[in-house]
Amino acid sequence: MNPLNKIIFLSAFLASGFLLILLSCALYNSYKPLWVILIFLLAPLPNILAQAIENSRDDFLTFNNNEGDRPSPFLEFCKSFTGFLIVSGIALPLTFYHTGLIELGSMVMSIIGGLIVYGDIIVFIWFFSENEEENDDFNF
Repeated sequence: MNPLNKIIFLSAFLASGFLLILLSCALYNSYKPLWVILIFLLAPLPNILAQAIENSRDDFLTFNNNEGDRPSPFLEFCKSFTGFLIVSGIALPLTFYHTGLIELGSMVMSIIGGLIVYGDIIVFIWFFSENEEENDDFNF
């Protein structure tokens, strides 16, 4: 797939996620679900930072005794923190609905929109982090 087509597809997908979250705020006259955007935008950052740090480390400094591909405690912490942010992004609208701050439609739209935004960020990272083959048949 052409990189330009990937970007166009992902930007349309991201726009639909943002649209759902903004409509959940505007249609129900409560702007509290906007926090979902912030949470889901911050969710992949710990994993990105941990992977960058792990990839830049020298083998001499890791003190690895060839115990296999065991992840470091820092990498595990970042994965746990990302999971915490994802669960928080889902639980926040549920809590707002439970306390009566937002309505059911707003809760559903903000959760689905937040998951679309997070999924789009993950797919974007996955699309553009794969190694390109040098001997591609048609050089697309």
